[in-house]
Amino acid sequence: ATADDGSGALRRWKRRELLRIAARDLLGAADLPVVARELAALAEVCICRSLELIAPDVRLGIIAMGKLGGRELNYASDVDVLFLHEGDGAVAERAARAVLTTMSEPTADGIVFRTDADLRPEGRSGPLSRTLDAYAAYYERWAQPWEFQALLKARPVAGDGDLGGRFLELVQPVVWPEVLDPDAVRSVRAMKARAEGEMHRRGLTDREVKRGRGGIRDIEFAVQLLQLVHGRHDPSVRSPTTLDALAQLAAGGYIESDEAAQLDDAYRFLRTR
Repeated sequence: ATADDGSGALRRWKRRELLRIAARDLLGAADLPVVARELAALAEVCICRSLELIAPDVRLGIIAMGKLGGRELNYASDVDVLFLHEGDGAVAERAARAVLTTMSEPTADGIVFRTDADLRPEGRSGPLSRTLDAYAAYYERWAQPWEFQALLKARPVAGDGDLGGRFLELVQPVVWPEVLDPDAVRSVRAMKARAEGEMHRRGLTDREVKRGRGGIRDIEFAVQLLQLVHGRHDPSVRSPTTLDALAQLAAGGYIESDEAAQLDDAYRFLRTR
């Protein structure tokens, strides 16, 4: 019951919910996986409400990527999404841009969540929303291996559920191909090496908790690479959540149990410091 367009009320509600989650976290009433899931759920509800506020009648699907897709969001995480539509592309583009604005634009009540669609095909140079056919053409002809790796965490979170489900059906064969191209693995490793080189150039190799040596990204990368290799023929190791996937890989015999336990401990330590 506010005089604004609803976005102010959404921001204030988000702040109250964030306080509730943080209080339980600081009091030790919730551990890392629970806090991460609750933050992701909070972001998901906010995205749904943003779409309802600005374009309730537009047939738009919103796909979560990254830590939102993996239900492992942290307090400082950006929210990564993809948009897909049927019908008028210009209308969908405006609706998608309005969702991003509602989520990210700062006001006196703060922001909802920093939200972007930079993981979409062609990044910031590409259209903000695409049809399923356009996604299919891109992933078949032009996508890079790292983009298939990113799709490990894709899941529908808002908008048209049928569109979201069809998107998942579309990307499954490219994420889990029958034959894994060795060049794809080399490409992913080369990208990781470039990122490590940048950390070294900036003198952050031993200081960056997220991207430095032995950091959060190292663990996530190792888990995802094992998933890409073994998940093609074993659906039981396809969880988009890092700690769940790590446990699945250990249960499947793809990693030693003691190594999985060490990585689990390290990941929890790094994510809570």
